[in-house]
Amino acid sequence: MNTAVLTRVCVGAAGAALLMGGLTACGSGKAGTGDEGKTDGGKAAQAGQTPADAVKASYLKTVPAKFATMDMTITGSSGKPERITGTKGWYPATTAIRDQAEGRGDQILIGDDIYTHSDKPVQGKSWMKMNLNKDGTPRYRLNDDPAEYLALLLGQDKLTLVGAEQPDGVEARHFKGSFTNADLVKADEATKVMEAANRQYLREAVKDVTSLEVDLWIGKDGYPVRVDTVRTIGAGTTTVSAKFSGYGTAQPVVAPPADQVADFDAVMKGIEESRKETERTLEEADQTLKDAGLGGLKRS
Repeated sequence: MNTAVLTRVCVGAAGAALLMGGLTACGSGKAGTGDEGKTDGGKAAQAGQTPADAVKASYLKTVPAKFATMDMTITGSSGKPERITGTKGWYPATTAIRDQAEGRGDQILIGDDIYTHSDKPVQGKSWMKMNLNKDGTPRYRLNDDPAEYLALLLGQDKLTLVGAEQPDGVEARHFKGSFTNADLVKADEATKVMEAANRQYLREAVKDVTSLEVDLWIGKDGYPVRVDTVRTIGAGTTTVSAKFSGYGTAQPVVAPPADQVADFDAVMKGIEESRKETERTLEEADQTLKDAGLGGLKRS
């Protein structure tokens, strides 16, 4: 067993876990200023459509798409922005991080299972799987996917229309709002467009969020093209700037083939058993040498 490889894989998995669902610790930042490519806001407003109407319509269109390509920058406790690219999926929550910088392998998060790829296989397998709920206790995590962002804004009357803009050259309407924990957890008729299980999961996931600032851009096709958020949990703040595209055409997020996956817990158990067996072997050899009058092994 190459312990250096194992360490690298496990650190990568832990790092990805921190990136997923707002698990990054404290940092600082502000949501988008809304000045990118700004045009006449009056042209953007659809006749008779409120911000809440726009969000609901976008949510209902986004949910069936299932997957979208992401380009996301996250700033957490280090204060250093970290960019990740790949695919986001929703219902169920999934993430595939590809084209990792600094030699890190691709990573896939499906529910509570995280898979990390390594070009130096462990036990002949190129993927390592780690379950984030080792004690069996459910963990509720925000996934930072477009459907989830829209779900957070369903029925939020504090959301306002800034105007029509062109972030990255894409025509879109810009919406903005700041929300307290009470805003996020309140029951609202608008959220009943969600499936009951998804609605309940979201409520659990936002219980520890004390405040949320959101800048949302919805494109002419009705899909979110960009979402900037500043999320505060306790004393920690996480800033996320996410761009989305390729709705319904993005490569789906799927688990690696089972025969290419090593289980983290099983690998660690094997290492521990191997260590104990080595210890027993050394003890037996030591006793054999002592019995032969050779003084035994000199072990530090």
